[in-house]
Amino acid sequence: MEGSGVTAGCGPAVGRGRLSPVSMPQVPVVPENHSHVLAEFDCLDPLLSALRLDSGRLKCTCLGVSRKWLALGTSAGGLHLIQKEGWKQRLILTHKEGSIAQVACCPHDEDFIAVATSQGLVVVWELQLERRGRPERVSVSWEHRGQAVTALCWDASALRVFVGDAGGKVSFLRAGSSKMGKGSGFVIFPVQTVTTVDSRVVQLGYQDGRLLVSSLSRCYLCDTEREKFWRVGNKERDGEYGACFFPQNKGLLVGQPHLLYCARPGSRIWEASFNGEVLSTHQFKQPLACPPLPLITYRDEPQHYNPVPKSPQSIAFSKLLYFGDQNLLTWTDSAIYIFTPQNGQVLLWTEVKDLVDIAVYRNELFCLHGSGRLSHLSLLSAERCVERLLRREAWPLAAMVCCMFQHAITTSRARKAIPMDRLEHLRSQLSSSTHPELSGQLEEIITKLEPLDSASSSRRSSISSHESFNVLDCGIYRVISRRGSQSDEETSSIINHSMSEEERLKEFSFAQEEDPVDHDPQSGERTEAERSEQGMQFHLPLSFRPKPPRIALQAVRDSVSSFVKKTTEKINTLQMNSELWQRPEFRDSGHSEISASASYSEEMDNEVYNEMPSTEADLQTLRAATERATSQIQDPSVLLDPGRLGETLQEWLTVLQGILGPEELRSTAPGDSSVNEPGEERSDYLNSRSEQQGGPSDSITEEKKEEFGELVEKEDKWEMKPDGSNGSHPVPVRVESPEALPSDLLEGLTQLATLYTEMSCFRKQENEAVSCTIFLRSYFFLLDQERVRRMCLMCYRDQPEVQRSFIEAMLDLTQSSKVVEVIQRGDLLRSLRSLRELQPWSAPPLLAHLHRLYQKHGEAAVRSFPQFYPTISAADVMTMAQQDHFLAYLDNLVQSQTEEHRLSFLQCLLEPESLRQDWLELALTHDAPQRCDTISPDGHPRWHSHCFSWGYGRLLSLLIRLPADLSSKQKMAECCRSHGYWTGYIFLCCELQCREEALTTVCQLDDISLLEEADGVVPQTLEEWKLLIRFSQRCSSAGDSQQGAGVNGSGSADCGGKIDPENLTLMLARAAGPERAMAVLEECQVQLVLSPHSKLVCELLRVTETRQRAMIQTMLERCDRFLWSQHA
Repeated sequence: MEGSGVTAGCGPAVGRGRLSPVSMPQVPVVPENHSHVLAEFDCLDPLLSALRLDSGRLKCTCLGVSRKWLALGTSAGGLHLIQKEGWKQRLILTHKEGSIAQVACCPHDEDFIAVATSQGLVVVWELQLERRGRPERVSVSWEHRGQAVTALCWDASALRVFVGDAGGKVSFLRAGSSKMGKGSGFVIFPVQTVTTVDSRVVQLGYQDGRLLVSSLSRCYLCDTEREKFWRVGNKERDGEYGACFFPQNKGLLVGQPHLLYCARPGSRIWEASFNGEVLSTHQFKQPLACPPLPLITYRDEPQHYNPVPKSPQSIAFSKLLYFGDQNLLTWTDSAIYIFTPQNGQVLLWTEVKDLVDIAVYRNELFCLHGSGRLSHLSLLSAERCVERLLRREAWPLAAMVCCMFQHAITTSRARKAIPMDRLEHLRSQLSSSTHPELSGQLEEIITKLEPLDSASSSRRSSISSHESFNVLDCGIYRVISRRGSQSDEETSSIINHSMSEEERLKEFSFAQEEDPVDHDPQSGERTEAERSEQGMQFHLPLSFRPKPPRIALQAVRDSVSSFVKKTTEKINTLQMNSELWQRPEFRDSGHSEISASASYSEEMDNEVYNEMPSTEADLQTLRAATERATSQIQDPSVLLDPGRLGETLQEWLTVLQGILGPEELRSTAPGDSSVNEPGEERSDYLNSRSEQQGGPSDSITEEKKEEFGELVEKEDKWEMKPDGSNGSHPVPVRVESPEALPSDLLEGLTQLATLYTEMSCFRKQENEAVSCTIFLRSYFFLLDQERVRRMCLMCYRDQPEVQRSFIEAMLDLTQSSKVVEVIQRGDLLRSLRSLRELQPWSAPPLLAHLHRLYQKHGEAAVRSFPQFYPTISAADVMTMAQQDHFLAYLDNLVQSQTEEHRLSFLQCLLEPESLRQDWLELALTHDAPQRCDTISPDGHPRWHSHCFSWGYGRLLSLLIRLPADLSSKQKMAECCRSHGYWTGYIFLCCELQCREEALTTVCQLDDISLLEEADGVVPQTLEEWKLLIRFSQRCSSAGDSQQGAGVNGSGSADCGGKIDPENLTLMLARAAGPERAMAVLEECQVQLVLSPHSKLVCELLRVTETRQRAMIQTMLERCDRFLWSQHA
């Protein structure tokens, strides 16, 4: 039924009322790593008063929230449904079975709500608002009668509710509704018990078929479809600690496996995979030593930020909630804590008194206090908080937030939410008599504001301390100058400087450059009237308004200056070449020498005249050589002959080096490409060289080889710096062509240059990798980036200098990308989001960005790289990351696959097959037990040492199960034995048919479960049983001595019983019968006195065997009589 429509509002408290006029001290500034606040804008006290929930007799006991509803449970058994829009009461659901203990709104269908009462009744209500019907109970459960229900959780897809109580029982009930299909509303679904855990259920969570149960001692994960249960982690705890799922379904994390977080003692939180494997532990004890941020609320006087650090906090997180955008929320009775677990940081924590329970929806918090009071908080960025406070006209609060979060308010990004005129208006609303300190501090902040136009930020640095900004209606930013300040002189100086530049441009001559004119700063002095008339204004680049003359003049000046600079460099280069061409020794005797004292203007005219046709002729020569090489390669006799193919490419490379090669190679390149060039001086120079030296190609080729050899020697000395960055390489990376190339010519050059690298044309030289590196760095602008990446992985896996050169080139090529700015800010989550927005990906640029990300964040970044597979392969990451970091990436990548596909997926990654042994060595040496704990001094297994936890045990179990030849399995077995990985060693011994060695190892480990499990080593013949019994008798004494020392590890308690002759006899009796077992003991000459329990088991086995034989005999006789009767 609908209520009276009471609206909760606190307008006078927040909006139109002002705080008392007091003199506020200087507001402290919070550190720059804080960007968000908790703010309370709405007052729910009138709502509680209207519902009579503020009296001592009737109180609010629990709450739930969804997109539309705020549900309030009361001590009288009523459930009030409040419409959040307008805070109007819509429905009251009554329960006679006790007070309301828990309430949960269905997240995806707000027509359903689950309620638990103090007597253990659980009810699912269907509100039927769409059909305007009466709410009805569609499902009821008394499964938890007499127990306090402590947790409710929805599976919205199947419309079922999971229930946990104080006794540890977990059940679920399904809502019978017509929404689930025809006839579903008439079906009563039975209540089913899921499990019973060891202690009281603290919190429940459900995500994609997995149920998370957090009890007082540990967390459990349940696959509700396969009905499988497993524990999260091995260590127990004692107390109320929450756990929740962390969905990966937003932004860049779409498609990634979900995570789960479990609270631990001492302000710690486990991060685990969706399968329950603990990935890492987040420690928040020290980060919580930071001072708390004040709560922005209307209730009290503004609380200032206290910068005094707190002592480290050791807190028990009783509940964990997924909150906002990739955040975790928890609370105690006196504070609220919000974490960003992806980077292990505290977003904020705020002191809030007398907290009992919290319900969240997106970035909203509804808090229930011990007194029955409700508060509605919102998590907002500082600029959004100021914006909402300004809309409510809460001037002192808005000014205080601006002063506390100066680093966020002054940025240009904040202008979208808080324009400059709003802040100016805020300052005008603060009275200098009532808030003098606050008004003065806000005025200082306004002087530091960055405008929305990023182009104006550079000007702001020089005038922000003297001017303030104002935004006109047309969008222009106006600089308001203060009289008598230094900015007046600077403004007039800038204007005079622009006017002098205009005069200089009129007198500019391209033949020579003049030095900049120094201006007298005194010439810019003007009267106050002139200053007000010529106050400088900032103009936004609007499409309907032309550029101001001063900005256009500046652009012309920059363009002309750039042209003159390039022209001067070109003239200087041509002048050097002309001096080389005009040497007397390169001239015929019949030619006269050119005087060295020729005027500069004549040389410039001649050289520029000769340079223009020379460039076109070079391109024509290069095009002809490219077409000739392409046509020759298309000949099958050349294409299928590596020798002839290499010669063809080498001839083409000679022409390429002479035209587009680096300067040190181009100056000594063959001159055949210049024979037909116009220009008398050039042809004379080439003819004279050919006559004196017998041909240009031979001699110049020798010079080229000498130059190339010097580069190779320098390349050999190029090493990595200690910090992992590249040292100074003798050949710079060229990512842009030195000449403008037509698209068709560039395509042909790319094909030939890439083919040259792929055909391994460098193997004829002494140092193949060095030669490849020089070619790659010299002609990277011609290469196909994707093919070069694959070539580095396939051919130069063992030569890191080639891969380093490729990465260096890609880093240089992608430097201008916007993603680089995001990565450099250091926020891993935003960096990954920016990379996700680049889809569809191209592997080489993405690899460069991931390289930057890895250099910035290390292992944390590598763990997120599986989301970029298969664009970025495991081989790419292996060449980039350290070995231990790559191992974490590989483990995450494999675990991201479904369980049945992991083995085949891992096999696809093994290219070449030799990587299996390398990866096995890595997994056995990282996050592994000490060898002294698993291997005795004589090389034998220590007692129960197989119970140690291996950090990469899942990956190890997959690696040893991969198909492999005999020699590879032998190497893996020896590797597992030398590192003490006994479970893998036993498995490989069985694969290699070395069963005697496997049984011996099992006896030394002294764990009978290794003989009983599905993957255990079960003796198959009586000879193996005899061997096992004899060896167990010899090892029992040694095992007792080691057992006294024990095994340090959490898994030792999970190991099975001892391997001794008595236990083996019982196993043999079950397999072959008690009579056969005793006979084998006599053959082994083992004197064994069975315990009473073992005697009873053997006697029961005899009786069972006798009865089975009698039953079989009886059945055979009956069958025989039946057959004879049919025959008759």
